Amino acid sequence: MNEDDALEDFTARAITLDGVAKKVYVAGSGPAVIVMTEMPGISPQVARFSRWVRDAGFTVYMPSLFGRDGAVSGADEGAAVFQRACVSAEFRALRANETSPVTQWLMALARLAHRECGGPGVGAIGMCWTGNFALSMMLEPAVLAPVLSQPSLPLNDPGGLEISPADIQAVRRRLDQEKLTVLAYRFEGDKFCRAQRFAAYAEALGERFVGRVLPDSAANTEVPPFFARHVPTPHSVVTAHLVDEAGQPTLAARDEILAFFAARLNPARPHP
Repeated sequence: MNEDDALEDFTARAITLDGVAKKVYVAGSGPAVIVMTEMPGISPQVARFSRWVRDAGFTVYMPSLFGRDGAVSGADEGAAVFQRACVSAEFRALRANETSPVTQWLMALARLAHRECGGPGVGAIGMCWTGNFALSMMLEPAVLAPVLSQPSLPLNDPGGLEISPADIQAVRRRLDQEKLTVLAYRFEGDKFCRAQRFAAYAEALGERFVGRVLPDSAANTEVPPFFARHVPTPHSVVTAHLVDEAGQPTLAARDEILAFFAARLNPARPHP
């Protein structure tokens, strides 16, 4: 986890959707799950999570949205990626009640993945910067299993949601009509994803929102340089701050996510 990951066990595909081309790393077989990276990019820890999803019986689609793919980013390099993303037209980093334009591309990716992989539908997990994207993607009927891991946007409003009021109302209607749920995770002391944000999700989505709050004591303390300098609290539930040991709360969160995907996307297959 301390060295760059060559991602050699993924197929790197150039996928153009809605006139926009992005690199997407694909691996596995079975129903599709879209894994959206946290800041500052597809780290070895993000790739490890994608491999766990692959090994659980799914086809992983991991789009490159920012940063250097497979890299253990240094503190300065990661900060530069963060700054560029803040001013990118694809993201709404500082605007509450707005949906990031990049989610339109991600919904198109979900449609493509569903066509290619079949099954009942597609799973999606967003982390940190991309945390809320899995919720916005519920506007695409193919997406059945959304997971929000430490959703951190908008950066300047702890109780704000990175989705427009009209979009979240449409998502709520779909959740109710199809009896779907949204899984979400955060650490108790996370300064980027605070309790106010989970409260706002719960108010907007009611019982369809299932929020999990992990104690700070459950977080891994040996983290990459970017996190050591710029992320002062436990934050990344299933990646940088995950403790890969039996009985750990973060590993239990990973297993719950995999079981959630299995229940929605592989209903005929035994799952935990």
